[in-house]
Amino acid sequence: MKDAQSTLTAELSERRGPFQRLYDWTLSLAESRHAPLALGLVAFAESSFFPIPPDALLVPMSVAKPRQAWVFALICTIGSVLGAMLGYAIGALLYETVGQWLIHLYGYGSRVEELRALYSQWGWAVILIKGLTPIPFKIVTITSGLLGYNIPLFVVLCLLTRGARFFIEALLLTFYGEPIKRILDQYFGLFLILLLVAVVGGFWIATRVL
Repeated sequence: MKDAQSTLTAELSERRGPFQRLYDWTLSLAESRHAPLALGLVAFAESSFFPIPPDALLVPMSVAKPRQAWVFALICTIGSVLGAMLGYAIGALLYETVGQWLIHLYGYGSRVEELRALYSQWGWAVILIKGLTPIPFKIVTITSGLLGYNIPLFVVLCLLTRGARFFIEALLLTFYGEPIKRILDQYFGLFLILLLVAVVGGFWIATRVL
């Protein structure tokens, strides 16, 4: 009987598309004791060098464990702020090598003085607003270090903006977890495509707005 059930489960799994199988794997990750570490590492890396936002893990993991959504949001916030500090260090300490290359890569090579003037007056607004948007946060953290923005204020602003983003998501997932789960069950591939579009669009917007 158990062999028959195992065979049926395997057949059903094979019938699901690659995106659905990835979704199943992500949900199973929420049950793993390594889930918080994986989530924290992705949040850390995204704020300094990694292109994929932690939302790709936060959303399905919170759907799988809605009571843990707040914990997952806290992990994302802490990891993101620590990663932001690394991004700041890259901009502040490695300007002649990595920093200068990155500033040209993002299209800011001819806009350094413009950015410096913007940060002197509105640096707090840039950090707060960009931290809530799809614009890759690493651009903000590296630029802040490059321009020597006040470090304690930078950390506080990162904590506020990243915490707001992840805890708003946790709030929505707590109250609307079941409808969101039903949508992800059917359209997880579309969710990933939209996330990719947001990442690419964020880089494109950043080179023209920030």
